[in-house]
Amino acid sequence: MSALAADLKAIGLTHTAQVVNDLIAEATQKRLAPAQLLERIVRAELAERTRRGFERRFTRSRIGRFKPVADFDWAWPKRIDKDAVEAALTLEFITAARNVVLVAPQGLGKTMLAKNIAHAALTAGYSVLFVSASQMLLDLAAQDSARSLERRIRHYGRPALLCIDEVGYLSYDTRNADLPFQIISRHYELKSIVLTTNLAFSDWPTVFPNATSATALIDRTIHHADIIAIEGDSYRRREAQLDKKAKKRA
Repeated sequence: MSALAADLKAIGLTHTAQVVNDLIAEATQKRLAPAQLLERIVRAELAERTRRGFERRFTRSRIGRFKPVADFDWAWPKRIDKDAVEAALTLEFITAARNVVLVAPQGLGKTMLAKNIAHAALTAGYSVLFVSASQMLLDLAAQDSARSLERRIRHYGRPALLCIDEVGYLSYDTRNADLPFQIISRHYELKSIVLTTNLAFSDWPTVFPNATSATALIDRTIHHADIIAIEGDSYRRREAQLDKKAKKRA
């Protein structure tokens, strides 16, 4: 059987090569017809290739670890539009080339929700890239030529869904303030962006020193966007307080 397994692997049927002994034993025991055995092999190969393809796309998406939306405590925020979040998870905004903007103070789960939306898009077959605003800026600013900069801008413009996390946690100097605008412009009315920020739009000029750049960036971000505002106290602060109380009781 080792020779058969090697031949199967050589022609690309890697999953079948791994389970060929079990397949033959099952076919013998259940007296499967040749067509039935071939059908099982094809279905198993397709399922395995789909799984491996998803794993590769998940790795490239850089979503990383996250809590599922089922663990989100909807009762904790003082204000959140649950219907809007659930609508975003249906991914209809992607087919319409719209954006989703999550505005919330630190520690209220906006990154968690953004990652759930990104994962849902990935599961649905869309190409996805998840990156923090600071990582993207440092990457773009590190390019040493116009050609390499254009290549990186195309990289961020390629996915069907680009998720930019934590806009507002890093200030942009005058030289680099237009870089995020170039990324947003590449997606404008063509592809979708999920963006999280801890700042109200009126405060964006505090991190974008060029007022014109900030205005243009805001305009193109929210023109076709569903804006979801979350208000309340930090989850992490609450968990820290609960842990502190538990340690005192212990």
